[in-house]
Amino acid sequence: MNALSRRGLLGTGGALVVAFSTRPVFAQAEHAPTKLPGSLSVQPHLSGWVQVAPDGAVTVFTGKAELGQGIRTALIQIAAEQLYLAPGVISLVTADTGRTADEGYTAGSHSMQDSGTAIMHAAAQVRAILLQEAASRLGVDAGALSTTNGRVQAADGRSLGYGELVGSLSPDQVASQTIALKDPATYTVMGKKMPRVDIPGKVTGAAAYVQDMRLPGMVHARAVRPPRYGATLAKLDSSKIETMPGVIKIVRDGSYLAVIAEGEWQAITAMRALQDAAVWTGGQPMPDQAKIFETIQSLPVQDSVILDRKAEMAPAVHTLKARYLRPYGMHGSIGPSCAVAQLQDGVMTVWTHTQGVYPDRAALAELLQMPPQAIRCIHTEGSGCYGHNGADDAAADAALLAQALPGRPVRVQWMREQENTWEPFTPAIVAEVQASLSADGTIVDWQYGVWSNTHNMRPGNGGRLMPSWARANPLKPSPPMPIPQPEGGGDRNGIPLYDLPTAHVVSHFVPDMPLRVSAMRGLGAYTNVFAIESFMDELAAAAGIDPVVFRLKHLTDARARDVVQRAAQEFGWDKAASLPAGHGRGFAFARYKNLGAYAAVALEVAVEHETGRVRVVRAQCAVDSGQAVSVDGIRNQIQGGLVQSSSWTLYEAVTYDATGITSRDWSSYPILRFPAAPDSVEVHVINRPGMPFLGTGEATQGPTSAAIANAVMDAAKVRIRELPLSQERVKAAIGV
Repeated sequence: MNALSRRGLLGTGGALVVAFSTRPVFAQAEHAPTKLPGSLSVQPHLSGWVQVAPDGAVTVFTGKAELGQGIRTALIQIAAEQLYLAPGVISLVTADTGRTADEGYTAGSHSMQDSGTAIMHAAAQVRAILLQEAASRLGVDAGALSTTNGRVQAADGRSLGYGELVGSLSPDQVASQTIALKDPATYTVMGKKMPRVDIPGKVTGAAAYVQDMRLPGMVHARAVRPPRYGATLAKLDSSKIETMPGVIKIVRDGSYLAVIAEGEWQAITAMRALQDAAVWTGGQPMPDQAKIFETIQSLPVQDSVILDRKAEMAPAVHTLKARYLRPYGMHGSIGPSCAVAQLQDGVMTVWTHTQGVYPDRAALAELLQMPPQAIRCIHTEGSGCYGHNGADDAAADAALLAQALPGRPVRVQWMREQENTWEPFTPAIVAEVQASLSADGTIVDWQYGVWSNTHNMRPGNGGRLMPSWARANPLKPSPPMPIPQPEGGGDRNGIPLYDLPTAHVVSHFVPDMPLRVSAMRGLGAYTNVFAIESFMDELAAAAGIDPVVFRLKHLTDARARDVVQRAAQEFGWDKAASLPAGHGRGFAFARYKNLGAYAAVALEVAVEHETGRVRVVRAQCAVDSGQAVSVDGIRNQIQGGLVQSSSWTLYEAVTYDATGITSRDWSSYPILRFPAAPDSVEVHVINRPGMPFLGTGEATQGPTSAAIANAVMDAAKVRIRELPLSQERVKAAIGV
């Protein structure tokens, strides 16, 4: 994968910056005016977002990473629209500490609203500056000029190319607070079909991922992990392994153990020999899996009231209570984590599929005892992520081993069992809810509590990098902290969007973590929406009201009502009463974080009563993401979210015993396979031209889980409140 070589990247970067600006593109935000849109607030200089070379070449920069969500395509479309260019002539540089702004993590469906908004406004202002310069040179009013394909043209036929006008763009030019954007009615690129730029290599087997990287002189390495959390290396005789074919070096620092070899298979063979030779002792006790939810609720908590609403209400005539449970879950990345690092001339370059190149650089600086300026993290796509998986830890492995072998690129590829047993899981969660109905079926009181560990132990602090824990002098991880509302962590989407006159919602944050946990796609939203939307169906049944009608009865948000009605209409909700035997229909809705995209899901499931097997047959989804840029990209995210959530909901749960994590492979951690995929998933995008971008990537995870549970109830007449809805659990509930 020579296109990703360090020399090539540095060379390309130098040419682009010199053509436009000598100013670092990661300028500090304190020079920015206030209230700049999106991530312009952290990088106010236009040169940090758009650069035009004298030959007219245009490069756009984003601090966000392509994670398979199609963000590269969408950001190119935004820039092309505002610059009046064809998308194909724009080069996009994604997260790179040497070239792009510090936009933190690519997480929480923030890419469009943060980076997309910044690029849209920066590109519009760059075009305005070029247009004004052309007007001055041509001696005409700027309003009389038009721009097409990178040229500014006057009515008399005279024209100037963007490259000829680039001298008017000062490297110190700061974005304006008032930027005139292109009229959405005239869009020719945004909202139009455009093939995703990241797909061709992925479907043709080309080098597309960090796992595919092959640099000149590259060596391969493997780390040896303890058998369980906290175990220490008591004894090791590596003398015979040091002489094995291809072995370059065995690295040991306390209980941290790894091998570097010329070839990958040689590294794997030596790693297995080291595993056999190593003697481990100790380790922290594991919780009783059968009692994990009781354990979580028995641990010390930090309580915070995130909603306390009181109003006069009609008398309650019916009160319901329920408890919903989600076990520990795994990211289940198809490609185990990988990274490549090289220490050359005092600079450590790390190619990594981290979701935050700047936080990862800060953590690596502490781990390696190097200044941050001497470390460059370049985001390179990885085969699977969905949150904080092993990517940052693999980057730490690669950097530590590159430091032990200066000059040569070191590639670290985790093994499947390492990925499954050492990645940070999504926390197990308990949600308890109680609500009361009035005589006309209106919710008059709502009480909700959620118990969860942290959902963010991402790096930024070196002690949060797992390889540090085993070293002779381990770094101390920064303590787990709750993520405040309105975004939230374990309590994300814990506040319903429904109109509830009296409501009390408490987040019970559990600092202690029996298993290693961190961010998984959606954080607590998946579980909270599962609980809330399952309970909405239970309340609807108690009130004797259709589930969709019941939701609309409690919704005044017009955009929320639109997605609910659209999904129900496209599904044929009113006509779905006569489904085949063993089939059921389910519905659910949420607005992600109550800040992002609105999404509603209506689906049909088939339940095999004899086996308990559940399969989603078809689904209709409606989504409102605000201004739609890449409609296909939105559909991809909604479809992918539904399929992934179906896997979580029907199959996935981490297993463990006294010896450690036992979900070591795809047999012990089953996921949804192709034969179990839905026959059809249709997505209906409600476009809002001119409206702000809303995060979409995690919009359907929660609604899908509840819609499946509601459909199982419809099909089998059993309400299951503990995930996953596995064959065994469904069969036991049915009682056949």
